[in-house]
Amino acid sequence: MSLAMNLRTLMLGSWLAWGLYWIISSQNTKTTERRESSASRVLYSVLLLGGGLLMAVPRTHLGWLATQLLPDAPLRFRLALGLLAAGLALTVWARVHLGRNWSGTVTLKEGHELVRSGPYALVRHPIYTGLLLAFAGTALACGDSAAVTGLALVLISFLYKLRIEEGFMRARFPGQYESYAAEVPALVPFTGARRSAQR
Repeated sequence: MSLAMNLRTLMLGSWLAWGLYWIISSQNTKTTERRESSASRVLYSVLLLGGGLLMAVPRTHLGWLATQLLPDAPLRFRLALGLLAAGLALTVWARVHLGRNWSGTVTLKEGHELVRSGPYALVRHPIYTGLLLAFAGTALACGDSAAVTGLALVLISFLYKLRIEEGFMRARFPGQYESYAAEVPALVPFTGARRSAQR
């Protein structure tokens, strides 16, 4: 079996193991107090699913989207695996740190807390950051137009969901969340002004 096939199999196994962990860990969360609308949930879910499918379906069924953009190279596949592993590890770290406040959809929980420590001191949405890294690794492994298109859809999905989530958090933690947003970037660590550090 080629290096590319070995690494793609390893990447698929990583995604499956992560998905199993995510399902199991979702059983222990606080009671939901407020939930986003069904329409908004469907919109970003369809974008996310579409992006994921573009990276997962057999390339023979994609026509022009299967156009290969990157040559096969061991370094490319190793870098792809590294991005995937780092991204999934970040999501798990964030999920553990968030504890029972976590939800797969945009919600406010009873006794919801504004978590600012651990990965949340680096970015406000470390789960999205980690998933974007993991999807970027997957797209790099695929190396074709479909994967790039899929990654773009995933990014749009997260940016849309992020805006809804931040609206909820600003309403629940007025002033406090504004301060957090001024100090910590949304998705990319170490970018933007950190006002608290400038005082």
